Amino acid sequence: MIDFEEELQKFQPSLEVEQAEDAIYNNDLTDVTDIIKDMLSEMKNK
Repeated sequence: MIDFEEELQKFQPSLEVEQAEDAIYNNDLTDVTDIIKDMLSEMKNK
């Protein structure tokens, strides 16, 4: 059975929307679109 008091003590609130947006947008991650753009530019240059 779930001990709600114990679970409430462990609870950590999630980031605020603005903080979450900053964390997401500040990560410089390569996605599939970036890879395809790079491949197409390499093909055009050859």
